[in-house]
Amino acid sequence: MSQYAHPEVLVDTQWLMDHLNDPTVRVVEVDMSPEPYKDAHIPGAVFWNIFADLLMPNFGMNLEPTAIEKLLSRSGISPETTVIAYGSYPDTGAWIFWVLKLFGHEKVYVLNGGHQKWVAEGRPLASELSNFVPTGYQAKSPDPNLRVCTAEVQASFERTDCVLLDVRTPQEYRGEVFMMKPPEGKERGGHIPGAVHLEHTLALNEDGTFKPALELHTLYSSQGITADKMVFPYCAIGGRSGSIWFVLRYLLGYPNVRNYDGSWNEWSRLPDVVIEQ
Repeated sequence: MSQYAHPEVLVDTQWLMDHLNDPTVRVVEVDMSPEPYKDAHIPGAVFWNIFADLLMPNFGMNLEPTAIEKLLSRSGISPETTVIAYGSYPDTGAWIFWVLKLFGHEKVYVLNGGHQKWVAEGRPLASELSNFVPTGYQAKSPDPNLRVCTAEVQASFERTDCVLLDVRTPQEYRGEVFMMKPPEGKERGGHIPGAVHLEHTLALNEDGTFKPALELHTLYSSQGITADKMVFPYCAIGGRSGSIWFVLRYLLGYPNVRNYDGSWNEWSRLPDVVIEQ
């Protein structure tokens, strides 16, 4: 697929169409609301609610192994299950790829183009909810090589071999909005000092698929995001940056990429850190 470093992590819509009835495959749709899922999801897909299943009340990502074990078990997923992830946003599946890799699930893949491409091609949709026999999933502890903490982000300011990558919207980067609304309360608007800004949607074609490797390489390298550096992408809650971790690590083969999953939700509320606008 377009000379990606690891093309095997993507599946296209035809592959999924051919495997809809495969009992070893579990399709997972991820979204902020179950309403679109109830009306028109890929047949056999299970639904994960971003707020209820993946985030804590403070919008931090829930990275407790027991939480992911409960979610995977409820979804009828075992360590041997092939998971195909997608969402209404085309790159949501890439975030879920990061989440499952974080906890050691090997067989996880991203539906290239997501729900957008599936619908555009007129492929079958279902309205009935999917339920599966629960499993007793046991997750590994989060892999520290896939994420970076606040202290490491702060330490990176003194390193020339590290680059921070802000993948939020321009309005968020400039501090005009905070998680899609004006800043309020303890949080502050802006960005981490020195962060390069490249919105996550720039990695996608109009049909929701990922751009070819050469275009992606040009996009990131032109802004100093190169394979010889340690790259720390961040966004608001770690989801969009998780998708860019996927792009850099698996599509381009960058060896040193770690997602700052605390992201702006965490950084903006720290009283002793510098913020730029």
